[in-house]
Amino acid sequence: MPIRWSDRRLCLTDNTPTTRFDRHYIYHPAWAARVLAQLRPAVHIDVSSKLYFSAIVSAFLPIKFLDYRPARLSLSGLECGQGDLLSLPFADASVASLSCMHTVEHIGLGRYGDRLDPDGDIKSIAELKRVLAPAGSLLFVVPIGEPRIQFNAHRIYAYHQIRAYFNDLELKEFALVPDKEDQGGLIIDAPESMADSQTYGCGCFWFQKPQ
Repeated sequence: MPIRWSDRRLCLTDNTPTTRFDRHYIYHPAWAARVLAQLRPAVHIDVSSKLYFSAIVSAFLPIKFLDYRPARLSLSGLECGQGDLLSLPFADASVASLSCMHTVEHIGLGRYGDRLDPDGDIKSIAELKRVLAPAGSLLFVVPIGEPRIQFNAHRIYAYHQIRAYFNDLELKEFALVPDKEDQGGLIIDAPESMADSQTYGCGCFWFQKPQ
């Protein structure tokens, strides 16, 4: 093969002893995929989570993906469309399987072109609960730890805040991705005290709406 000076692409940081990855964005989609493999809904609706989650899971489960900035992605089993978390295009109590992961913490901060609204996250949570069907499951992921806003990136929530926002739903499972690798990877049923001790942990909540 020819070697041309104009084709040079030096990669000088990949010679590492282990494969590096973003703990939040590897573990939480893996957690959600495992829950869906257990539930096996007829169709799943995802609102603005990382797109590769929907792309991969659509190989074995029909998925409709909605985002404020619609994705131009075409795959069998996957339907992509435009959606606003402040006004979801679904009737009340109509969605049996729903996810919104690492998304709500951004709503109302203007990061993705959305309008500024200090209550954007609370309004988004109300919309998720509005469309969730009786006995339906919601997979919900946000940063967990000392509650604060890091404008204009995201909010970080205390465990009890999320439980309070969803106090009308049943918590089926809570999983935590802690800050530090030596604390573990994906910890199922992590205690509240551990969640709240994080700086920027990843809290994974599986809620179910009562019938």
